[in-house]
Amino acid sequence: MHLSSTLSVYIGRQFLWNFLGLLGIILLIVLLFDSIELLRRTHSRPNVSLQDIMQLALLKLPYMGHKIFPFAALFGGMLTFWRLARHQELVVTRAAGISAWQFLLPVITAGFLLGVFQTVALNPLASTTLSQYEHTEAMLFKRGRNLLEIGKSGVWLRQSNPQGQAVISASRIITKGQSVSLTGITVFMFKGVDQFYQRFDADSAVLEDGFWHIKNAWVQTPEETPVFEKTMWMETDLTFNSIQDSFAAPETMSFWSLPGFVAQLEEAGFSAVRHRLYLHSLLSAPLLMCAMVLIAATFTLRHGRRGSTVFIISGGVMTGFVLYFFSDIVFALGQSDTIPAVLAAWTPSGVATLLGLTTLLHLEDG
Repeated sequence: MHLSSTLSVYIGRQFLWNFLGLLGIILLIVLLFDSIELLRRTHSRPNVSLQDIMQLALLKLPYMGHKIFPFAALFGGMLTFWRLARHQELVVTRAAGISAWQFLLPVITAGFLLGVFQTVALNPLASTTLSQYEHTEAMLFKRGRNLLEIGKSGVWLRQSNPQGQAVISASRIITKGQSVSLTGITVFMFKGVDQFYQRFDADSAVLEDGFWHIKNAWVQTPEETPVFEKTMWMETDLTFNSIQDSFAAPETMSFWSLPGFVAQLEEAGFSAVRHRLYLHSLLSAPLLMCAMVLIAATFTLRHGRRGSTVFIISGGVMTGFVLYFFSDIVFALGQSDTIPAVLAAWTPSGVATLLGLTTLLHLEDG
């Protein structure tokens, strides 16, 4: 017997409402704890108002919702199947000749579509608000910002020097091992924060221990004649590792802009493992949502009939924690280049899907 469209819509709607309700409750709890943590951090900063704290907490909320999405699907699926089983609706459905796989299909479809929404719509929103959150936090807490930007026009670096700051523009950056070379560079020197006093235009610069070794440079000072320097040295606090770590975090980048940024990083000679890993984790989000539905079904389809509520709750919580830590371990291996980034990104969702399918095949007879 085939599952009717009316029953499919009913089951799918039940899951969707439970998912949204649980997601909203979890986000309210997260918002409360984030606000408390920000209050603790700002208790000695009179310049930070309660409005600033709430703005920070709300800016971070979409990103936290993005992280919580799979767990809301897990608990939403468990609640849906538990209610259907408790009200004997699953018993009647099975008696009508409908298999477990048939009434799981609407929930799996809803989970897959939610995963697509998470990747293509929620992620761009979360990345934008997280970037604003980091900018606002840096302003309020006087923290340093990223000192490197890369784009189609070239590379921009910002560094501190004894007089103030220097902004370096280069047409290309070349890395070999731990060495960094710039070609087609322009350096703007500032006293303090914004008082311009000198400019260099040079063919190339090589990063050495505490210095930029600049070659064939024209030094221009306001109201003075330009001076040509065959070789010159500029003090710097930059290192290869600090430059590598200064790229925008992948979480602050939209799903739509990540592929282009990965290509730019690799063209510039830098490692794009973190960004590639994050990109594939976004691509695997629909599969992970389906896996959460399958795991939820393994805990509730049979045990819900026996009234094992404690088993359902504890099993779901334990599964969520195990999957979370397993994902962290695999992602750490991927970021260290121990295993390929693609494998690290798809392993958690793939393993969870296989686990759910295997358990259901063992428990269900049709």
